[in-house]
Amino acid sequence: MFAEDLKNSLIVSCQPVPDGPTDTADFVVGFAKAAIDAGARALRIESVAYVAAVRAAVTVPIIGIVKRDLDDSAVRITPFVADAEALMAAGADIVAFDATDRPRPASVEALVQAVKARGKLTMADCSSLEDARRALAAGADVVGTTLSGYVGGPEPVDPDLDLIAAMRRLTPFVIAEGRIRTTEQAAAAARAGAYAVVVGSAITRTEHVTAWFRDAVTSAYGSRTDQENAVLAIDIGGTKTMAALVVGGEVVEDITVPTRREDGPDAWLAGIAEATRSWTGRYTRVGIAVTGFIEDGHWSALNPATLNIPHRYPLLSRAAALFAVPVLAVNDAQAAAWGEFRFGAAASAPRGRGDRGGNLVFVTISTGIGGGIVINGRPLDGLAGHFGLIRGPSAGRSPLEDLTSGRWMAAEAARLGHAATAAEIFTWAGEGAPWAKEIVAQSAFRAATLCRDIQMMLDPGVIVIGGGIGLADGYIERMRRTFDGMDARVTPRLVPALLGSRAGVVGVASLAAEMPQRQT
Repeated sequence: MFAEDLKNSLIVSCQPVPDGPTDTADFVVGFAKAAIDAGARALRIESVAYVAAVRAAVTVPIIGIVKRDLDDSAVRITPFVADAEALMAAGADIVAFDATDRPRPASVEALVQAVKARGKLTMADCSSLEDARRALAAGADVVGTTLSGYVGGPEPVDPDLDLIAAMRRLTPFVIAEGRIRTTEQAAAAARAGAYAVVVGSAITRTEHVTAWFRDAVTSAYGSRTDQENAVLAIDIGGTKTMAALVVGGEVVEDITVPTRREDGPDAWLAGIAEATRSWTGRYTRVGIAVTGFIEDGHWSALNPATLNIPHRYPLLSRAAALFAVPVLAVNDAQAAAWGEFRFGAAASAPRGRGDRGGNLVFVTISTGIGGGIVINGRPLDGLAGHFGLIRGPSAGRSPLEDLTSGRWMAAEAARLGHAATAAEIFTWAGEGAPWAKEIVAQSAFRAATLCRDIQMMLDPGVIVIGGGIGLADGYIERMRRTFDGMDARVTPRLVPALLGSRAGVVGVASLAAEMPQRQT
Protein backbone atom coordinates (compact mmCIF):
# COMPACT_ATOMS: atom_id res chain seq x y z
CA MET A 1 0.00 0.00 0.00
CA PHE A 2 2.82 2.46 0.69
CA ALA A 3 4.18 2.45 -2.84
CA GLU A 4 0.77 2.85 -4.41
CA ASP A 5 -1.09 5.09 -2.00
CA LEU A 6 1.23 7.08 0.25
CA LYS A 7 4.44 7.74 -1.66
CA ASN A 8 5.05 11.48 -2.23
CA SER A 9 1.66 12.32 -0.78
CA LEU A 10 -0.06 14.66 1.65
CA ILE A 11 -1.78 13.07 4.63
CA VAL A 12 -4.23 15.22 6.57
CA SER A 13 -4.65 14.69 10.30
CA CYS A 14 -8.29 15.40 11.17
CA GLN A 15 -8.09 15.87 14.92
CA PRO A 16 -10.22 18.67 16.36
CA VAL A 17 -9.29 20.42 19.58
CA PRO A 18 -10.67 18.19 22.36
CA ASP A 19 -14.03 19.47 23.63
CA GLY A 20 -13.88 22.30 21.09
CA PRO A 21 -16.82 23.32 18.88
CA THR A 22 -15.68 21.03 16.03
CA ASP A 23 -15.12 17.96 18.23
CA THR A 24 -18.00 15.96 16.74
CA ALA A 25 -18.18 13.10 14.26
CA ASP A 26 -19.94 15.26 11.68
CA PHE A 27 -17.15 17.83 11.70
CA VAL A 28 -14.41 15.20 11.53
CA VAL A 29 -16.09 13.47 8.60
CA GLY A 30 -16.49 16.85 6.92
CA PHE A 31 -12.81 17.68 7.44
CA ALA A 32 -11.88 14.27 6.03
CA LYS A 33 -14.01 14.58 2.89
CA ALA A 34 -12.85 18.14 2.25
CA ALA A 35 -9.21 17.08 2.58
CA ILE A 36 -9.69 14.23 0.11
CA ASP A 37 -11.50 16.51 -2.33
CA ALA A 38 -8.49 18.84 -2.22
CA GLY A 39 -5.98 16.07 -2.96
CA ALA A 40 -5.02 14.43 0.34
CA ARG A 41 -4.32 10.75 -0.25
CA ALA A 42 -4.68 9.47 3.32
CA LEU A 43 -6.02 10.57 6.71
CA ARG A 44 -4.91 10.37 10.33
CA ILE A 45 -7.88 10.04 12.66
CA GLU A 46 -8.03 9.93 16.47
CA SER A 47 -10.45 7.71 18.45
CA VAL A 48 -12.23 4.50 17.55
CA ALA A 49 -15.55 6.30 17.09
CA TYR A 50 -14.16 8.85 14.65
CA VAL A 51 -12.26 6.19 12.69
CA ALA A 52 -15.51 4.25 12.28
CA ALA A 53 -17.41 7.39 11.19
CA VAL A 54 -14.77 8.41 8.66
CA ARG A 55 -14.35 4.85 7.31
CA ALA A 56 -18.06 4.81 6.47
CA ALA A 57 -17.60 7.96 4.40
CA VAL A 58 -14.24 7.51 2.59
CA THR A 59 -12.16 4.84 0.87
CA VAL A 60 -8.64 6.28 1.27
CA PRO A 61 -6.19 4.77 3.80
CA ILE A 62 -6.77 5.77 7.42
CA ILE A 63 -4.04 5.96 10.05
CA GLY A 64 -5.84 5.40 13.34
CA ILE A 65 -4.75 6.42 16.82
CA VAL A 66 -6.21 6.51 20.30
CA LYS A 67 -5.03 9.15 22.78
CA ARG A 68 -5.12 8.50 26.51
CA ASP A 69 -3.81 10.42 29.53
CA LEU A 70 -2.45 7.76 31.90
CA ASP A 71 -1.45 8.16 35.53
CA ASP A 72 1.50 5.77 35.35
CA SER A 73 2.90 6.47 31.87
CA ALA A 74 3.65 9.46 29.66
CA VAL A 75 2.76 7.39 26.60
CA ARG A 76 -0.45 8.85 25.11
CA ILE A 77 -0.75 7.54 21.56
CA THR A 78 -2.33 4.06 21.31
CA PRO A 79 -0.82 2.78 24.56
CA PHE A 80 -2.73 -0.55 24.75
CA VAL A 81 -2.97 -3.54 22.44
CA ALA A 82 -6.74 -3.37 22.92
CA ASP A 83 -6.68 0.14 21.47
CA ALA A 84 -4.91 -1.11 18.35
CA GLU A 85 -7.38 -3.96 17.95
CA ALA A 86 -10.36 -1.61 18.33
CA LEU A 87 -8.95 0.79 15.74
CA MET A 88 -8.52 -2.02 13.21
CA ALA A 89 -12.04 -3.26 13.88
CA ALA A 90 -13.30 0.28 13.23
CA GLY A 91 -11.59 0.41 9.83
CA ALA A 92 -8.05 1.72 10.31
CA ASP A 93 -5.59 0.49 7.69
CA ILE A 94 -2.55 1.63 9.65
CA VAL A 95 -2.26 1.79 13.43
CA ALA A 96 0.06 4.47 14.81
CA PHE A 97 1.49 4.26 18.31
CA ASP A 98 4.02 5.96 20.59
CA ALA A 99 7.39 4.27 20.01
CA THR A 100 9.45 6.27 22.51
CA ASP A 101 11.69 4.64 25.08
CA ARG A 102 9.51 5.42 28.10
CA PRO A 103 7.61 3.27 30.62
CA ARG A 104 4.62 1.94 28.71
CA PRO A 105 1.59 -0.34 29.19
CA ALA A 106 2.41 -2.46 26.13
CA SER A 107 5.70 -2.98 24.37
CA VAL A 108 6.33 -1.87 20.82
CA GLU A 109 6.85 -5.53 19.90
CA ALA A 110 3.43 -6.49 21.30
CA LEU A 111 1.69 -3.69 19.40
CA VAL A 112 3.42 -4.60 16.13
CA GLN A 113 2.59 -8.29 16.56
CA ALA A 114 -1.08 -7.58 17.26
CA VAL A 115 -1.46 -5.34 14.23
CA LYS A 116 0.38 -7.67 11.86
CA ALA A 117 -1.75 -10.56 13.04
CA ARG A 118 -4.72 -8.72 11.50
CA GLY A 119 -2.87 -8.00 8.26
CA LYS A 120 -2.66 -4.26 8.91
CA LEU A 121 0.30 -1.91 8.89
CA THR A 122 2.07 -0.11 11.74
CA MET A 123 3.38 3.44 12.12
CA ALA A 124 5.84 4.12 14.93
CA ASP A 125 5.56 7.71 16.23
CA CYS A 126 9.15 8.51 17.23
CA SER A 127 10.97 11.27 19.06
CA SER A 128 14.51 10.34 18.01
CA LEU A 129 16.61 8.28 15.66
CA GLU A 130 17.08 5.66 18.38
CA ASP A 131 13.30 5.31 18.68
CA ALA A 132 13.15 4.67 14.95
CA ARG A 133 15.92 2.07 15.07
CA ARG A 134 14.17 0.15 17.84
CA ALA A 135 10.79 0.34 16.12
CA LEU A 136 12.15 -0.92 12.81
CA ALA A 137 13.94 -3.76 14.62
CA ALA A 138 10.59 -4.66 16.19
CA GLY A 139 9.01 -4.84 12.73
CA ALA A 140 7.30 -1.47 12.36
CA ASP A 141 6.39 -0.73 8.74
CA VAL A 142 6.87 3.03 8.80
CA VAL A 143 8.39 5.53 11.21
CA GLY A 144 7.23 9.09 11.84
CA THR A 145 8.74 12.18 13.45
CA THR A 146 5.49 12.85 15.32
CA LEU A 147 6.96 13.03 18.82
CA SER A 148 10.17 14.92 18.15
CA GLY A 149 10.31 17.73 20.69
CA TYR A 150 7.52 16.34 22.87
CA VAL A 151 9.38 14.14 25.35
CA GLY A 152 10.96 16.80 27.55
CA GLY A 153 12.40 20.29 27.42
CA PRO A 154 10.96 23.30 25.61
CA GLU A 155 8.76 22.46 22.63
CA PRO A 156 10.40 23.50 19.32
CA VAL A 157 8.60 25.72 16.82
CA ASP A 158 9.46 24.10 13.50
CA PRO A 159 9.51 20.56 12.10
CA ASP A 160 12.55 18.39 12.76
CA LEU A 161 14.06 18.24 9.28
CA ASP A 162 17.29 16.74 10.60
CA LEU A 163 15.41 13.80 12.09
CA ILE A 164 13.54 13.25 8.81
CA ALA A 165 16.85 13.08 6.94
CA ALA A 166 18.45 10.81 9.54
CA MET A 167 15.50 8.40 9.55
CA ARG A 168 15.58 8.35 5.75
CA ARG A 169 19.01 6.75 5.97
CA LEU A 170 17.43 3.89 7.93
CA THR A 171 14.35 3.31 5.78
CA PRO A 172 12.55 4.93 2.85
CA PHE A 173 9.28 4.75 4.79
CA VAL A 174 9.52 7.97 6.80
CA ILE A 175 6.43 10.07 7.45
CA ALA A 176 7.08 13.68 8.42
CA GLU A 177 4.70 14.86 11.10
CA GLY A 178 4.75 17.55 13.76
CA ARG A 179 4.71 21.35 13.63
CA ILE A 180 4.32 21.53 9.85
CA ARG A 181 2.34 24.75 9.65
CA THR A 182 3.19 26.30 6.29
CA THR A 183 3.47 25.18 2.69
CA GLU A 184 7.18 26.02 2.81
CA GLN A 185 7.70 23.73 5.80
CA ALA A 186 5.77 20.92 4.11
CA ALA A 187 7.94 21.28 1.01
CA ALA A 188 11.09 21.35 3.16
CA ALA A 189 10.00 18.11 4.84
CA ALA A 190 9.52 16.50 1.44
CA ARG A 191 12.95 17.70 0.31
CA ALA A 192 14.49 16.32 3.51
CA GLY A 193 13.48 12.83 2.39
CA ALA A 194 9.99 12.18 3.77
CA TYR A 195 7.99 9.45 2.04
CA ALA A 196 4.81 11.36 2.89
CA VAL A 197 3.96 14.49 4.86
CA VAL A 198 1.27 14.84 7.52
CA VAL A 199 -0.34 18.22 8.16
CA GLY A 200 -2.86 18.54 10.95
CA SER A 201 -3.51 21.67 12.99
CA ALA A 202 -2.76 24.02 10.10
CA ILE A 203 -5.69 22.49 8.20
CA THR A 204 -8.20 21.17 10.72
CA ARG A 205 -7.75 23.06 14.00
CA THR A 206 -9.37 26.43 13.48
CA GLU A 207 -8.55 27.52 17.01
CA HIS A 208 -4.81 27.01 16.52
CA VAL A 209 -4.63 28.56 13.08
CA THR A 210 -6.61 31.57 14.21
CA ALA A 211 -4.21 32.07 17.12
CA TRP A 212 -1.20 31.90 14.77
CA PHE A 213 -2.68 34.52 12.46
CA ARG A 214 -3.78 36.67 15.40
CA ASP A 215 -0.24 36.65 16.78
CA ALA A 216 1.24 37.42 13.36
CA VAL A 217 -1.14 40.28 12.71
CA THR A 218 -0.64 41.69 16.20
CA SER A 219 3.12 41.54 15.75
CA ALA A 220 2.93 43.15 12.33
CA TYR A 221 0.79 46.01 13.59
CA GLY A 222 3.12 46.43 16.52
CA SER A 223 6.18 46.65 14.26
CA ARG A 224 4.56 48.66 11.45
CA THR A 225 6.25 51.81 12.51
CA ASP A 226 7.09 54.93 10.56
CA GLN A 227 10.20 55.51 8.47
CA GLU A 228 12.43 55.49 11.56
CA ASN A 229 12.81 51.69 11.45
CA ALA A 230 12.46 51.03 7.70
CA VAL A 231 15.41 50.14 5.47
CA LEU A 232 15.62 50.22 1.70
CA ALA A 233 17.41 46.94 0.97
CA ILE A 234 18.95 46.29 -2.44
CA ASP A 235 20.37 42.98 -3.70
CA ILE A 236 22.27 43.41 -6.98
CA GLY A 237 22.59 40.07 -8.77
CA GLY A 238 24.10 38.96 -12.04
CA THR A 239 20.76 38.86 -13.88
CA LYS A 240 18.32 40.78 -11.68
CA THR A 241 18.23 43.24 -8.82
CA MET A 242 15.74 43.13 -5.95
CA ALA A 243 14.81 46.17 -3.89
CA ALA A 244 12.64 45.95 -0.79
CA LEU A 245 11.33 47.99 2.10
CA VAL A 246 12.18 45.94 5.18
CA VAL A 247 11.07 46.46 8.78
CA GLY A 248 12.30 44.15 11.53
CA GLY A 249 13.01 41.24 9.19
CA GLU A 250 9.69 41.58 7.37
CA VAL A 251 9.58 42.56 3.69
CA VAL A 252 6.84 45.20 3.44
CA GLU A 253 7.13 45.80 -0.31
CA ASP A 254 9.53 44.62 -2.99
CA ILE A 255 10.28 45.00 -6.68
CA THR A 256 12.65 43.27 -9.08
CA VAL A 257 14.30 44.80 -12.12
CA PRO A 258 16.72 43.29 -14.67
CA THR A 259 20.47 43.79 -14.18
CA ARG A 260 21.72 44.74 -17.62
CA ARG A 261 25.32 43.62 -17.30
CA GLU A 262 26.56 45.96 -20.02
CA ASP A 263 25.16 49.09 -18.32
CA GLY A 264 27.46 49.13 -15.29
CA PRO A 265 26.94 50.05 -11.61
CA ASP A 266 26.10 53.74 -12.15
CA ALA A 267 23.15 52.75 -14.32
CA TRP A 268 22.11 49.94 -11.97
CA LEU A 269 21.93 52.30 -9.00
CA ALA A 270 20.11 54.96 -11.02
CA GLY A 271 17.58 52.38 -12.17
CA ILE A 272 16.87 51.27 -8.62
CA ALA A 273 16.56 54.89 -7.45
CA GLU A 274 14.01 55.53 -10.18
CA ALA A 275 12.10 52.28 -9.55
CA THR A 276 11.85 53.06 -5.81
CA ARG A 277 11.12 56.77 -6.13
CA SER A 278 7.64 56.29 -4.64
CA TRP A 279 9.27 54.93 -1.45
CA THR A 280 11.26 58.11 -0.84
CA GLY A 281 10.64 59.36 2.69
CA ARG A 282 9.65 55.93 3.96
CA TYR A 283 13.18 54.86 4.91
CA THR A 284 16.19 56.47 6.54
CA ARG A 285 18.88 53.92 5.65
CA VAL A 286 19.93 51.87 2.65
CA GLY A 287 21.56 48.44 2.69
CA ILE A 288 23.12 47.04 -0.48
CA ALA A 289 24.12 43.39 -1.00
CA VAL A 290 26.47 42.68 -3.90
CA THR A 291 28.57 39.88 -5.34
CA GLY A 292 32.31 40.30 -4.80
CA PHE A 293 33.61 42.20 -1.78
CA ILE A 294 33.47 45.64 -0.20
CA GLU A 295 36.57 47.37 1.16
CA ASP A 296 36.63 50.95 2.46
CA GLY A 297 33.34 51.64 0.73
CA HIS A 298 34.63 50.40 -2.62
CA TRP A 299 33.22 47.45 -4.56
CA SER A 300 35.47 44.96 -6.37
CA ALA A 301 34.79 41.71 -8.19
CA LEU A 302 36.60 38.50 -7.26
CA ASN A 303 35.17 36.61 -10.24
CA PRO A 304 34.37 38.98 -13.15
CA ALA A 305 32.50 36.14 -14.88
CA THR A 306 29.75 36.52 -12.28
CA LEU A 307 29.43 40.32 -12.61
CA ASN A 308 32.13 42.46 -14.18
CA ILE A 309 32.45 45.81 -12.40
CA PRO A 310 35.17 48.46 -12.35
CA HIS A 311 37.82 47.70 -9.75
CA ARG A 312 37.19 49.57 -6.48
CA TYR A 313 33.99 51.16 -7.66
CA PRO A 314 32.98 53.81 -5.02
CA LEU A 315 29.67 52.14 -4.21
CA LEU A 316 28.93 53.79 -0.85
CA SER A 317 29.59 57.37 -1.94
CA ARG A 318 27.63 56.98 -5.20
CA ALA A 319 24.67 55.36 -3.41
CA ALA A 320 24.69 57.94 -0.60
CA ALA A 321 24.56 60.74 -3.17
CA LEU A 322 21.60 59.12 -4.94
CA PHE A 323 19.52 58.18 -1.91
CA ALA A 324 20.61 60.96 0.47
CA VAL A 325 20.64 58.66 3.53
CA PRO A 326 23.35 56.56 5.24
CA VAL A 327 24.31 53.48 3.21
CA LEU A 328 25.85 50.14 4.17
CA ALA A 329 27.11 47.59 1.62
CA VAL A 330 28.19 43.97 2.15
CA ASN A 331 28.74 40.83 0.12
CA ASP A 332 25.42 39.27 -0.92
CA ALA A 333 26.13 35.81 0.52
CA GLN A 334 27.31 37.36 3.79
CA ALA A 335 24.05 39.32 3.90
CA ALA A 336 22.07 36.15 3.21
CA ALA A 337 23.97 34.34 5.97
CA TRP A 338 22.95 37.03 8.44
CA GLY A 339 19.36 36.92 7.21
CA GLU A 340 19.18 33.15 7.73
CA PHE A 341 20.87 33.52 11.13
CA ARG A 342 18.49 36.19 12.41
CA PHE A 343 15.22 35.32 10.70
CA GLY A 344 15.53 32.10 8.71
CA ALA A 345 16.79 28.53 9.02
CA ALA A 346 19.12 29.06 11.97
CA ALA A 347 16.67 31.23 13.87
CA SER A 348 14.00 28.52 13.74
CA ALA A 349 16.21 25.43 14.07
CA PRO A 350 16.74 23.84 17.49
CA ARG A 351 20.12 24.64 19.07
CA GLY A 352 22.91 22.51 17.63
CA ARG A 353 25.31 20.22 19.39
CA GLY A 354 27.13 21.67 22.36
CA ASP A 355 26.59 25.38 22.81
CA ARG A 356 27.21 26.79 19.36
CA GLY A 357 23.90 28.45 18.59
CA GLY A 358 25.74 31.70 17.83
CA ASN A 359 27.79 30.10 15.04
CA LEU A 360 26.50 29.53 11.52
CA VAL A 361 27.90 29.01 8.06
CA PHE A 362 25.80 29.71 4.97
CA VAL A 363 26.74 28.08 1.66
CA THR A 364 24.89 29.04 -1.51
CA ILE A 365 25.33 26.71 -4.48
CA SER A 366 23.95 28.16 -7.68
CA THR A 367 25.55 29.56 -10.84
CA GLY A 368 28.61 29.92 -8.62
CA ILE A 369 29.30 29.17 -4.96
CA GLY A 370 29.35 31.75 -2.19
CA GLY A 371 28.85 31.89 1.51
CA GLY A 372 28.86 33.74 4.77
CA ILE A 373 30.03 33.08 8.31
CA VAL A 374 28.51 34.11 11.64
CA ILE A 375 30.74 33.57 14.68
CA ASN A 376 29.61 34.27 18.25
CA GLY A 377 26.53 35.99 16.89
CA ARG A 378 28.39 38.40 14.59
CA PRO A 379 28.87 38.21 10.81
CA LEU A 380 32.36 38.13 9.32
CA ASP A 381 33.01 40.48 6.40
CA GLY A 382 35.83 40.99 3.92
CA LEU A 383 36.75 37.78 2.07
CA ALA A 384 35.19 35.48 4.68
CA GLY A 385 32.83 32.94 3.14
CA HIS A 386 34.04 33.05 -0.47
CA PHE A 387 34.06 29.25 -0.50
CA GLY A 388 33.64 28.96 -4.25
CA LEU A 389 37.10 30.41 -4.82
CA ILE A 390 39.08 27.99 -2.64
CA ARG A 391 41.46 25.81 -4.65
CA GLY A 392 42.41 22.98 -2.30
CA PRO A 393 40.14 20.33 -3.88
CA SER A 394 41.77 20.92 -7.29
CA ALA A 395 45.33 21.02 -5.95
CA GLY A 396 45.45 24.70 -6.85
CA ARG A 397 44.39 24.32 -10.48
CA SER A 398 40.94 25.96 -10.37
CA PRO A 399 38.35 27.33 -7.94
CA LEU A 400 35.94 24.90 -6.30
CA GLU A 401 32.95 26.49 -8.02
CA ASP A 402 34.49 25.59 -11.40
CA LEU A 403 34.11 21.92 -10.40
CA THR A 404 30.79 22.05 -8.54
CA SER A 405 28.44 24.90 -9.45
CA GLY A 406 25.61 25.17 -11.94
CA ARG A 407 28.03 26.52 -14.52
CA TRP A 408 30.21 23.42 -14.10
CA MET A 409 27.20 21.08 -14.32
CA ALA A 410 26.09 22.58 -17.64
CA ALA A 411 29.66 22.52 -19.00
CA GLU A 412 30.13 18.91 -17.91
CA ALA A 413 26.87 17.91 -19.60
CA ALA A 414 28.04 19.59 -22.80
CA ARG A 415 31.37 17.74 -22.57
CA LEU A 416 29.42 14.48 -22.42
CA GLY A 417 27.34 15.46 -25.44
CA HIS A 418 24.20 16.74 -23.69
CA ALA A 419 23.04 20.32 -24.11
CA ALA A 420 21.32 20.93 -20.76
CA THR A 421 21.04 23.60 -18.11
CA ALA A 422 21.59 22.71 -14.46
CA ALA A 423 17.81 22.59 -13.90
CA GLU A 424 17.41 20.23 -16.86
CA ILE A 425 20.23 18.03 -15.54
CA PHE A 426 18.29 17.55 -12.30
CA THR A 427 15.21 16.62 -14.33
CA TRP A 428 17.21 14.07 -16.31
CA ALA A 429 18.71 12.72 -13.10
CA GLY A 430 15.25 12.33 -11.60
CA GLU A 431 14.26 10.30 -14.65
CA GLY A 432 17.23 8.00 -14.14
CA ALA A 433 19.68 9.18 -16.81
CA PRO A 434 23.09 7.80 -15.68
CA TRP A 435 25.11 10.74 -17.04
CA ALA A 436 22.91 13.27 -15.24
CA LYS A 437 22.90 11.31 -11.98
CA GLU A 438 26.68 11.18 -12.06
CA ILE A 439 27.00 14.95 -12.61
CA VAL A 440 24.65 15.68 -9.69
CA ALA A 441 26.47 13.12 -7.52
CA GLN A 442 29.87 14.64 -8.23
CA SER A 443 28.64 18.15 -7.46
CA ALA A 444 26.94 17.04 -4.24
CA PHE A 445 30.03 15.08 -3.13
CA ARG A 446 32.29 18.09 -3.62
CA ALA A 447 29.85 20.40 -1.83
CA ALA A 448 29.63 17.90 1.03
CA THR A 449 33.41 17.68 1.22
CA LEU A 450 33.49 21.47 1.50
CA CYS A 451 31.03 21.28 4.38
CA ARG A 452 33.12 18.64 6.15
CA ASP A 453 36.13 20.93 5.93
CA ILE A 454 34.07 23.88 7.17
CA GLN A 455 32.88 21.82 10.14
CA MET A 456 36.43 20.97 11.14
CA MET A 457 37.65 24.54 10.70
CA LEU A 458 34.78 26.53 12.25
CA ASP A 459 32.58 23.99 14.10
CA PRO A 460 29.31 25.83 13.36
CA GLY A 461 26.05 24.78 14.97
CA VAL A 462 24.45 24.51 11.52
CA ILE A 463 25.48 24.87 7.90
CA VAL A 464 22.61 26.42 5.95
CA ILE A 465 22.43 25.37 2.30
CA GLY A 466 20.87 27.74 -0.22
CA GLY A 467 20.88 28.52 -3.93
CA GLY A 468 19.12 26.96 -6.89
CA ILE A 469 21.45 23.94 -6.92
CA GLY A 470 21.71 23.57 -3.16
CA LEU A 471 17.91 23.51 -2.74
CA ALA A 472 17.24 21.35 -5.80
CA ASP A 473 15.27 18.18 -5.11
CA GLY A 474 17.44 15.58 -3.39
CA TYR A 475 20.70 17.56 -3.44
CA ILE A 476 21.04 18.09 0.32
CA GLU A 477 20.14 14.46 0.92
CA ARG A 478 22.92 13.41 -1.48
CA MET A 479 25.29 15.60 0.50
CA ARG A 480 24.16 14.05 3.78
CA ARG A 481 24.71 10.52 2.46
CA THR A 482 28.42 11.23 2.12
CA PHE A 483 28.53 11.65 5.91
CA ASP A 484 27.29 8.10 6.60
CA GLY A 485 29.56 6.41 9.10
CA MET A 486 31.06 9.63 10.44
CA ASP A 487 31.12 10.25 14.15
CA ALA A 488 28.14 12.41 15.10
CA ARG A 489 30.35 14.99 16.79
CA VAL A 490 32.12 15.90 13.55
CA THR A 491 29.22 15.43 11.13
CA PRO A 492 28.04 18.72 9.59
CA ARG A 493 24.44 19.57 10.41
CA LEU A 494 22.94 20.68 7.10
CA VAL A 495 19.65 22.58 7.00
CA PRO A 496 17.94 24.10 3.95
CA ALA A 497 17.68 27.87 3.70
CA LEU A 498 14.21 29.21 4.44
CA LEU A 499 14.28 32.81 3.19
CA GLY A 500 14.95 31.95 -0.44
CA SER A 501 15.57 34.90 -2.74
CA ARG A 502 14.78 37.35 0.08
CA ALA A 503 17.65 36.25 2.34
CA GLY A 504 19.98 38.94 0.97
CA VAL A 505 17.61 41.88 1.38
CA VAL A 506 16.46 40.73 4.82
CA GLY A 507 20.05 40.26 5.99
CA VAL A 508 21.45 43.51 4.65
CA ALA A 509 18.46 45.42 6.02
CA SER A 510 19.13 44.02 9.49
CA LEU A 511 22.80 45.00 9.27
CA ALA A 512 21.95 48.47 7.97
CA ALA A 513 19.43 49.00 10.76
CA GLU A 514 22.19 48.44 13.32
CA MET A 515 24.78 50.77 11.80
CA PRO A 516 25.46 54.23 13.23
CA GLN A 517 23.06 56.82 11.83
CA ARG A 518 25.78 58.85 10.08
CA GLN A 519 27.65 55.95 8.42
CA THR A 520 28.07 56.25 4.63
